[in-house]
Amino acid sequence: MRRWNGSLLAVCFVFAFLVSHAGAQIDRIVIAAGTDEDHALQAISNEQDNAKKIPMYEDFVQKFSSNPQAVAYGNWQLSQAYQASGDLNKALDYGDKALTASPHNLDILVSQASAAGQAKNSAKLIEYAAKGGEVCQSIAKQSKPEGMSDEDFARKVSDEKTQAQNSCDFLETSGFNFITSETDPKSRMAEIEKFTAAFPDSKFGAQVTNYALYTLGPGQLNDQARLVAFGEKILATDPNSLTALLLLANHYAEANSSAKAISYAQKAVDVAKADAPDADKVHKMSAGAAHNIIGWAYFKQDKTTSAITEFKTASGLLKGQDEQQYASSLYGLGSAYGKLNKLTEAREVLTEAAKIQGPLQSLSQDLLAKVNSARAKAGK
Repeated sequence: MRRWNGSLLAVCFVFAFLVSHAGAQIDRIVIAAGTDEDHALQAISNEQDNAKKIPMYEDFVQKFSSNPQAVAYGNWQLSQAYQASGDLNKALDYGDKALTASPHNLDILVSQASAAGQAKNSAKLIEYAAKGGEVCQSIAKQSKPEGMSDEDFARKVSDEKTQAQNSCDFLETSGFNFITSETDPKSRMAEIEKFTAAFPDSKFGAQVTNYALYTLGPGQLNDQARLVAFGEKILATDPNSLTALLLLANHYAEANSSAKAISYAQKAVDVAKADAPDADKVHKMSAGAAHNIIGWAYFKQDKTTSAITEFKTASGLLKGQDEQQYASSLYGLGSAYGKLNKLTEAREVLTEAAKIQGPLQSLSQDLLAKVNSARAKAGK
């Protein structure tokens, strides 16, 4: 085998030895030394004018069209040449031809993802990132070759993971970055589904989950069925996902399924551990939101005393942290006090709730007026 250095982007490329044992998942381009293909590539490499190399590579691909390795490499070099010249459409076209010949080649997938990123083509970028993620995942799933010891096989898999790490990281990060920049909810959700399938253990898993649940929620796709399905899918792999627990709890609360709402919200309270000495703002806010959901669920069940306990806990955690959630807990607390005819207590919390601008301000003001009227009639 012959090794070559130098590509049209001045990025070092080395022809690697093809992994020929059973179970290999990553494609590597191989050109045998002394072959006609090898001699043709030497001639192209000796050409100093990069502009002249493009037609030479085109001739190379045509001449050796029966050799998938030559076709993959020639088209890949053409792709990089056009990417360097700024013709990104041609770069993607030639890169796709290279992938047809070598579909599990991480080097080509990285080049294609880079070109798609430059072209602002999110659909193509996610496609390459997802394919790359599948290749990266396949390393650990490959079968042990017959006759290889467990120790040697474990070493082989470890070495392949190390060699592929930079490429896998690039593809994973590129895919995530495009998800965050996608403005169309429908496209974003399609990209998220491809990304999560390709990178099930992604380091961006929590952020991707947040984007997915936000995208499926009110104000975006408002697809409650898919939101629930996705939330349950997340919990199947991460039972302690606060985002999924809270959104599912809130969904079931709005759907008047109080028992389920309380179940998910209580789990969120347990996970958040707001009373722990090292509990941060996010965990305290999450616990506060969960207690608020439980409070409203109890209120709808006419378990008013229990609702008051939850609303009190929620308001204590949310004050100064989340103004709208805090307003919701105060309004709930005022409503529960009013229901029990505890008018003085209701007046106190509703007076504070009525000062908070937002969707509950007018409701708090109206309820406060009714409480004050009732107090006046009672002579308080």
